[in-house]
Amino acid sequence: MRILAVDMDGTCLNKKSMISDVTLTWLHWARVQGYEIVPTTGRSLSCIPRQLSDEKLFRYCITSNGASVTDTETGKDVFSAPLPMEKALTLTEECAGPYIGMTAHVDHEYLVEGRFLWTLGRLSYGKDAGNAQIVRQLAPCIKERQSDVEELQFFFYTKKARARIRDVLSRHPELSAAYGGQYVEIYSKGASKGAALEALARQLSVPKEDIACIGDGENDIPMFQHAGTRFAMGNAVPALKVLADRVVASNDQNGVAEAIKILLHAEE
Repeated sequence: MRILAVDMDGTCLNKKSMISDVTLTWLHWARVQGYEIVPTTGRSLSCIPRQLSDEKLFRYCITSNGASVTDTETGKDVFSAPLPMEKALTLTEECAGPYIGMTAHVDHEYLVEGRFLWTLGRLSYGKDAGNAQIVRQLAPCIKERQSDVEELQFFFYTKKARARIRDVLSRHPELSAAYGGQYVEIYSKGASKGAALEALARQLSVPKEDIACIGDGENDIPMFQHAGTRFAMGNAVPALKVLADRVVASNDQNGVAEAIKILLHAEE
């Protein structure tokens, strides 16, 4: 068995949040050739691209930036590194305020505070975001479930709100935070795509040299450190391209398909 870990947004999915037919065809071919296709994403399990689920292309899935590795056949987690519930509640309390929206990954589901954020997600990610659950207030919902949290996402709509969140998080060095243009993803120090990939490889007895990965963002760097063959997308951040064995086309130009072609032809 070999592993092919593939990031989703910005990598496998194009700018329309779709997987092209060309990419799907080559993912199928990689699986036929003996690769375990592993979606490796910041998304929750409930929001994994439907195209992959419908095509039955994977069994194992790395979600919430590596907070969980799930065996979808058994429904059990191979690896888990969540935020303790009390810590998550503390953060929601300290960061709550004007021009800040909150979401969370809990029990592999995506909880969204209010319809406005849900609508934004639907516009950005299409049908895949349809599985998100709208909640009136996030903190009471987390407390009611009595579950640890795979990931928190706080959205900021002004510079002042962003600065406020950054200030709060600076007082929690035990956590990891990855900033996007208008949001920050918060997860435990024990969670990363690299730690998750290493745990799955150990579970499946796959050595590092038999692991390939494809990504585009800074949160893919830990994954690159645990793979024997590394492909960076043409639209990847410079730091990832430096670590890559090969830079392929962008996500709008079937870069994943190109990477798989290179990978399989090199093994012939």
